[in-house]
Amino acid sequence: MHAAYFRNFIFGVEDSLVSTVGLLSGVAIAGVARETILLTGVVLIFVEAFSMAAGSILSETSAEEFTTKREAVASHSLFSGAIMFASYFVAGFIPLFPYLVQGGYTAFTFSVAASVAALFVLGLVSGAVSQTRLLKSALRMTIVGGIAIGVGVAVGSYLG
Repeated sequence: MHAAYFRNFIFGVEDSLVSTVGLLSGVAIAGVARETILLTGVVLIFVEAFSMAAGSILSETSAEEFTTKREAVASHSLFSGAIMFASYFVAGFIPLFPYLVQGGYTAFTFSVAASVAALFVLGLVSGAVSQTRLLKSALRMTIVGGIAIGVGVAVGSYLG
């Protein structure tokens, strides 16, 4: 597996979980209708997945050209962008799903819990693919990502 592909997968999933749960918590705490929360979440996931993919394509191309001092092969950066898009898009529905089923504080709680659990699983996957200690990788992903989720929820609560 190409390191850039793996990096884009991890980055896409982690960023999607953190930013989506942060936005949803702020919108939910503001007390808006569940339909508004769902619409906001879906729009965020689509826009951010596309934006992150574009950023991945541009940054991977720039990094390759910087390293090799020649024009990059477009297929590598396009595939990295596709991985970023898919990982961000799919992971974004993890924190959104509880709002499809339930509203209010229950959905908020399950959204945060599902996102933290997904970070733990992502850490296990990262450890398995990189052949490092699974628990250490899972805990690192959960703690760092969990802190980021906490900041997102705190900002959302404060502004909401």
